[in-house]
This record gives sequence, structure tokens and C-alpha cells, in this order.
Amino acid sequence: QVQLVESGGGLVQAGGSLRLSCAASGRSFSRSTLGWFRQAPGKERDFVAAISWSGDSTTYADSVKGRFTISRDNAKNTMSLQMNSLKPEDTAVYYCAATTSSRVVVTRQNYFYWGQGTQVTVSS
Repeated sequence: QVQLVESGGGLVQAGGSLRLSCAASGRSFSRSTLGWFRQAPGKERDFVAAISWSGDSTTYADSVKGRFTISRDNAKNTMSLQMNSLKPEDTAVYYCAATTSSRVVVTRQNYFYWGQGTQVTVSS
């Protein structure tokens, strides 16, 4: 059974930092693009960041560019999202997700495996 499990969410003040982690089990994603999405209350689930299977290529939503950094460790089947300079508008449930593709994709429909989400709350 494939599982993605996020951790590291919490409550932080504006300007602070959090590091989210995603651990995969049940299969290896070492040849797949991985990504982070987020969903605020009453809103769609939006793309945040993605990383290629090798880690050489990353892409970010404009709203987080320069503040968030995605990384992965294929040996451990894990992925992380370092979030700095957090803003109240970053408040959301954050989901890690995996494709079966080696291409870096940003649309939700291309991701077939999802974690249960972790809450990030940024207070002003």
C-alpha cells in the first residue's frame, strides 16, 4: 500500500519558518516528480512547488518563490519543503503528492498519490 505522510506543520508567527517533511512508503518514487500543494479554507487546492526525480529541476508558485525551497532524498524516499518568511496568506493545509512521471508538472490532475495533509497556520 502506497502511503505519503506529511509532518512538520504547526503554528508560527509571520516572518517565521517551518520545515515540512513527506515520507513515502509502499513504493519508490526515485524516478517520479514530487510536489507540494496547499488548500486554504473555502479555496481550491493550489500548486506550491515541485521537484524532478533527480532533484536538478524545481519549480515554484509565484507566491512562494524566493521564500520556499523544495528538496528530496531518494535514498530515504523523502521530500521536504523549507518555508521561510511566512505570511498569514500561507495558512493552509499542505499536501505532498507524487506523480508517476519524470516530467516536472504543476497541475493537480497529474499527481496520483497524496498525503493526508498537515496544517500550517501563520499568525499576524
